[in-house]
Amino acid sequence: MSQTPLPLTADERQRYARQIGPGVLSVRGQQLLKGSTALVTRVGGMGGPAAQMLTMAGVGRVIIAHGGDLISPDLNRQVLASEAGLDQPRAPAFAERLRSVNRFVEIEAIDYEPDDDQALELARRCDIILACPPTFEERLRLNRAAVQAAVPLIDAAQWGMSGTLAVYRPGHTACLQCVYPETPPFEELFPVVGGISSAIGSLAALEAIKILSDTGKPLWGKMLTYDAYQGHVSTVQLARRDDCACCGFQEIDP
Repeated sequence: MSQTPLPLTADERQRYARQIGPGVLSVRGQQLLKGSTALVTRVGGMGGPAAQMLTMAGVGRVIIAHGGDLISPDLNRQVLASEAGLDQPRAPAFAERLRSVNRFVEIEAIDYEPDDDQALELARRCDIILACPPTFEERLRLNRAAVQAAVPLIDAAQWGMSGTLAVYRPGHTACLQCVYPETPPFEELFPVVGGISSAIGSLAALEAIKILSDTGKPLWGKMLTYDAYQGHVSTVQLARRDDCACCGFQEIDP
């Protein structure tokens, strides 16, 4: 990754004082966050909490991408939204909400979902991608961009009261297409409870914070599944496919 540690002002040290110290972030880790850029797409049920946690933690630049207008069924899970924004474009309102929680972070809003070329261009500007869209078409597009740009990808998914979180590192682990070589079927209006959205989105942000700040042990090449309905959490190692159409051409570093 290309981020450079940036000096913290006295105000920034005060803002982040509760997350700097033993067992959390080092000063250098916080400086690395300040020098980092994260892309979150989309910023609804999972991406909203993820973007908010990244912003509150002090990631220097957070790029959010989300098209369309806010509708009433979104409000059971989209924490950056409010009833005042119904029938209004989501991205600008979500960006203003993020700016209101941390003046030290630059927020860039894109009011559409990136296509292949746009996703790759964004990936090359970022140090990490958090993929939180509802469709696998979008997820696999972001995965391809991450592989081509050699940028870590965190994939977050939800359904009902369950969610999954997977952390991919191009050139070192499997990629998303290794796990899903064929695009799974998609249910557009799938059921979901907001609590699982926020839980998985926050965990995605936490993994990103660990990676960007060089802190702790990220879940590289693993998928965490949280079945809240049954009260069960599991983690599995993901196997790389040598014939993967997306990353099979890469030599994997030991």
